[in-house]
Amino acid sequence: MTHNKITHTFDLRNDQLDWLDQIVEEYGLPDEEKALRILLDYAIQDGDKDLIFSDENMRCRYCG
Repeated sequence: MTHNKITHTFDLRNDQLDWLDQIVEEYGLPDEEKALRILLDYAIQDGDKDLIFSDENMRCRYCG
């Protein structure tokens, strides 16, 4: 059952993908794609987008 899934490519850092891999293993998910969909669904349904995307939370751990 695809539920209108589409294929899309995202650029991630190695440690971001490593974290998704850890979540997949810890929670017995089928793959990283499922973990990412869960995160997105949570943000869409229960997240506070103003908080998530506020200036103080939009940070880059690599920019210094």
